[in-house]
Amino acid sequence: MVNLKSKYEEKYKNEVIPALMKDFGYANIMMVPKIEKVVINICLSEALQNPKLLDNAANEIKSITGQQPVITKAKKSIASFKLREGQKLGVMVTLRKKRMYEFLNRLCNIALPRVRDFRGISGRAFDGKGNYSLGVTEQIIFPEINYDKIDKIRGMNITVVTTAKTNDEGKALLKYMGMPFRN
Repeated sequence: MVNLKSKYEEKYKNEVIPALMKDFGYANIMMVPKIEKVVINICLSEALQNPKLLDNAANEIKSITGQQPVITKAKKSIASFKLREGQKLGVMVTLRKKRMYEFLNRLCNIALPRVRDFRGISGRAFDGKGNYSLGVTEQIIFPEINYDKIDKIRGMNITVVTTAKTNDEGKALLKYMGMPFRN
């Protein structure tokens, strides 16, 4: 039988769980916070004039994550932005289980260190419930993106959703998982 667990998932079970149980004094393994999902989102305001940009962004996000993205639509009409309800506005993908761990491994160990003048990511971008959001300004930091074939450099939002109850628990979880925090 083939072992389907990634090295990152093994690291969580063998290293992170015991360290978090020691730090926070959890009585049970089920109390230890874990990463539920990773959501990657690209919003393109230029897609209102040129819908073809959504296809390019979808292909890029598919090559980065290995999963087909969903096209997101505007929920409300905003006249000052010339935006109507239901217009296609961006692409989004939700990663879980094995793909999530593989993506986090590539993000922490390959993509983020490729950022120019990288000194670590901010430790303040938690939402109060242990979830972490990160903005990436260039998609070319991922090795799956061929620099010659992109039409435009665009950024993306990456949200790591955890079961942690507080920001301290969430930060400790991500730090033990290898997220390079600067503070």
